[in-house]
Amino acid sequence: MFPTGFVWGAATSAYQIEGSLATDGRGTSIWDTFCRRPGRIVEGHDAEVAIDHYNRYRDDVRLMADLGLTAYRFSVSWPRIQPDGSGAYNAKGLDFYKRLVDELLSYGIDPWLTLYHWDLPQALEDAGGWPARDTSKRFADFAATVHAELADRVTNWSTVNEPWCAAFLGYASGEHAPGRREPEAALRAAHHLNLAHGLAVQAMRAQNRNTRIGGCVNLYAISPATGSEADRDAARRIDGMQNRFFLDAILKGEYPEDVLTDLSDVSDMGFVRDGDLATIAAPLDMLLINYYSRFTVSGAPGGALSAAAAPTDSGSPWVGSEHIGFVNGGRPVTAMGWEIDDSGLYEVLTRLHEEYPSLPLYISENGAAFDDVLEEDGTIHDPERASYIEAHLRVCHAAIDAGVPLRGYFAWSLMDNFEWAWGYGKRFGLVYVDYESQVRTLKSSALWYADTIRHGGLMSRAQ
Repeated sequence: MFPTGFVWGAATSAYQIEGSLATDGRGTSIWDTFCRRPGRIVEGHDAEVAIDHYNRYRDDVRLMADLGLTAYRFSVSWPRIQPDGSGAYNAKGLDFYKRLVDELLSYGIDPWLTLYHWDLPQALEDAGGWPARDTSKRFADFAATVHAELADRVTNWSTVNEPWCAAFLGYASGEHAPGRREPEAALRAAHHLNLAHGLAVQAMRAQNRNTRIGGCVNLYAISPATGSEADRDAARRIDGMQNRFFLDAILKGEYPEDVLTDLSDVSDMGFVRDGDLATIAAPLDMLLINYYSRFTVSGAPGGALSAAAAPTDSGSPWVGSEHIGFVNGGRPVTAMGWEIDDSGLYEVLTRLHEEYPSLPLYISENGAAFDDVLEEDGTIHDPERASYIEAHLRVCHAAIDAGVPLRGYFAWSLMDNFEWAWGYGKRFGLVYVDYESQVRTLKSSALWYADTIRHGGLMSRAQ
């Protein structure tokens, strides 16, 4: 049994589900532009319709209520609210989120709002994007605008979702929008995403509302492939770039010295100004953690296979450590090729508890893609997904028993959706979506999760 008050949720993001990209004054985002570039998205898919959540949100909220969710984590679309990334807000765009929040509250579902899940307005990218310092200031203005309009009904806020992905997949490997391969610019982007987080926290705090604010990072357990010095150094490097670069900045107000040394051949980090790190470390009420897998890394010459290889041609996201390879650790994998390792989540949670300032923690994303099949009788039996969630919930419970202040869990994702560069080929949802008819069907994992929520804990093994 989980503690009383434990938050049981599911999560989505605006760009992956909403569709209606040219409706009610929405502006163009970097992902709109990226999807139009030949060869960047599998099979040329785009998010023009996605799963039509913009028009079907009431039905989707009823599904959440059927599952017994106590909370729903979603993001707002920056170009829907500020079409050019600055200036007055678009009332019709903001009204959509007001209606969504009101619908959630009518069913007793707590809205958890994420301000940025990668859909930067194209106008800001044209002005330099995240490598430009001014984008951080524009984001703080955006955060203040949304907070002023929704803080009367939304208590829980997070700033930037997975800044590692936005910076290094967007500006180093080019796998994600805007598709640039500029290592030094990626470092600038990473710092300015951190700075945007801190400035947004300050801007929302200044409005003196009764809200809880957190950062959101994607963390991995990291293991060396062998005990060799080269492999141990590879693990240190990847842990530094993936985990500590963001955790140390947000929670300690510093960048790790060993990481700065690793990056010295790429950049002197001169864009980090006096006072930036104090701003980035603005006090938080909670930390949101996205966890999917473990990395096993090798520093041997020539490296090994790329981890979670991109679906299309891309460069390396590992700025300053491009030589490092990622190896299969011998564990089962999901349809994404990601190794399934629930023990890594326990490592991540206990490490946060032991090495960083204490904050309430929430698993804000955890889930898996599998090759779901719609049976002739209209059912979808996905025991692998239920087993994945069950295993990770069990280590969540073990972490709580060990003293970790873990307060909630959000499954990724509520529904099948547009999976970025993979298009519609990978399904993470608890709810199956027929992309032609837009019919939603609860998978067997959704029914199992609903039963878990109803009992407040793991009453039976996933089947």
